[in-house]
This record gives sequence, C-alpha cells and structure tokens, in this order.
Amino acid sequence: MTPAGTVDPPVAPGRLGEAIPAAELLTYLAALERWAADRRAELDRLDAVSRQTDTPDAFTGDVVLAMTMWQAIRGRLDRLVEVWDSGRADVLAREQMSQLVWGRLDAGGSSALVSLVEAVTLCDAMIDQLRDRLAFDPGAADEAARLRAVRAAVVRCEDLASDEDALRLVRDLRAREQGITAQAARGADVAGPLAELETAVARAERDLIVDVSQRRTLARQRTDAAALRDALEDREPTLHALADRCRREVVDPPLLAVPDVSRLGDVPPTRAEVDAFVERLRTVQRAFDAVAEAYGRPLRERAELRYQLERLRAVADANGRSASPTVRSGYDEARDAVERTPCDVVLARFLVEQFEFLTRDLPVHGPKGAAR
Repeated sequence: MTPAGTVDPPVAPGRLGEAIPAAELLTYLAALERWAADRRAELDRLDAVSRQTDTPDAFTGDVVLAMTMWQAIRGRLDRLVEVWDSGRADVLAREQMSQLVWGRLDAGGSSALVSLVEAVTLCDAMIDQLRDRLAFDPGAADEAARLRAVRAAVVRCEDLASDEDALRLVRDLRAREQGITAQAARGADVAGPLAELETAVARAERDLIVDVSQRRTLARQRTDAAALRDALEDREPTLHALADRCRREVVDPPLLAVPDVSRLGDVPPTRAEVDAFVERLRTVQRAFDAVAEAYGRPLRERAELRYQLERLRAVADANGRSASPTVRSGYDEARDAVERTPCDVVLARFLVEQFEFLTRDLPVHGPKGAAR
C-alpha cells in the first residue's frame, strides 16, 4: 500500500481571536487546498480497496467516518475561502478567519468536538489506521503480521494515554492482545477475537488522538487567553490616566467607564469556558478601544487647534493682517479659549475658525477700483 498522502498537513497560522496576517492566510489556504485534494484521492482509493476485500462490511464504518471528517474539513475550508474573498478580507474578516481555523467545527457528530486544526490531524490518523487495517486484512497477511500491527498500535496508545481512564483502557487492550497471542501460539483459531481487537485498538487510538489534540489546543488557548488578559490589565491604568486628564482639561468630557479586567477572574479550565472567557476579553478590548478614542479625541483636537492657531498667526504676520485690531482681538480670544482649562473644545474650534477667516488675504484693487 502507498503511504498516506504525499502532501504534508498544513501548519495553522495565528491564534484564536486575532487577525491573522494576510500573507500567512494565503499560504495556509493554498496548503489546505492541496491537503484536502490529496486526502480525498487517498480516501477514494482506500474505499475502492476495501470493497475488494473478503469482508468489505468490516471497513465501511471507518471509511464513512473518515470521509465524514474530511467533508467537515472541506466545508470549513469553503467557508474560509468565502471570508477570504480573494484577498479582500479586512482586519475583522481575518479575525473571523482565526475563529474558523481555531474554533470548533459546526458539523455534527465527532467533528463538532474538534477545531479545524485538530480535524486535519484526526483525519490523517483515520486514514493511517484504515490503511493499516487494509494492509493486514486476513486475505493479505497472516495472523502473526496482524498481531504485530496490533502490538504496535497498543504501544502508540500507551504513548498517548494521559490519565487513569486511558491507561486502564490501554492495559485492557494489552491484556487482550497477550491473550490472543497465547491462544494463537497454541494453534487456536483467533480470527474472530483478533478482528474485534483490531477494531477496538483502532477506535481507542483514534479517541486518544482526539483527546491529546484537544488537550494541547486547550493548553495553548489558555496560555493565549492569559496573555491577552495580562495585556488588557497592563493597558487599564493608562486608560484611567487618559480619562482623568480629559475630565480635568475638557469641558463636557465623555461619560464612558473604563472596564475592570480583574472582574473577569482567572482563565477557566474547560474549553467551552475558555471560549466564552476569550469572547469576554474581546468585548473588554473593544470597550478599551472605544474609551481610548472617546477620551483621546478632544485632547487631540485641542492640541491640533493650538497648532492651527499659531500657524494662522504666522500667516497674519506674513500678509499684514496682524496689524488689524480686529485680527489681534480675534487671536487673543481664540488663544484664551484654547489655553483655558478646562477647555470648551466646541467654542475653541469656532473661535479658531473665525480667526482663520479674519487672517485671509484681502483682495487687491486696481487703479479704477476693480478687484484683481
């Protein structure tokens, strides 16, 4: 049998809830398209081989399960391509794509329990297991070879087991394998028990792969969530200082409150809770952006008005308009409004615009009084 598809599984970029750079998304989508095409061809080939065995029904469940997982991946890939919009995805769209890559699939069955990244790993594992089973079908190999394959699979399960329940399952599989080996050594017919053990080992390995993948993803998501929470906590004092300054220096400041990040608590332990926790962090992040914009805007405008006022005074000095008492009075009034604390930004803007009108160049008249 040929090895699993020659196309390596793609490495997913970015992390949950962050806008992934466009270049990384383009590379990932292209690699995922190649992977999907390769694995579909491999599944079709394995399906055809399974139909030619002596017991095709024994492989139907695994073939259907692998194809279902592939279809779930294909559906999520199509959705990614749709949001990507031929490279026109903006920051919000690319943030949505990170949810599609790292969030759970929306398909039914076991595929709904994993993310796209985990589904790719699991699909490859299913294909490997199906290929191994077909390679060691009774019509293609003897019992000794099949037992060697089962022992190798049990060892892989031992490496994947991470809790007492999983270790207990692996010990049970090991005991069954040793019992069948002993019976085969005495010359007993072990075809039935061996076939059942092959199915049980394949199912156990598949479930353990899902469990390990989910654990690793959860650990990474909890680390990312903690980093985001810490970044927001570091930003919070700066926003308080900005809000306090705006309230001191501006008349009628905004009435927005700065969210308290500490009220969200610690990063929760389960995946569903982490997803909800990250969404709350994103809500706080958007609130922080709104607070920064609301309190920063009047302060920026005040600074811009100061700069504009001095520039207009230089214009008045250059064109001679500063000699006019009206112009000088307009400058003094505008400067007083801009420099007063707290500053009425609306009034200051009006007075600076009025001063700009006063400093305009006067029309030049010709000998007969016609303007030139």
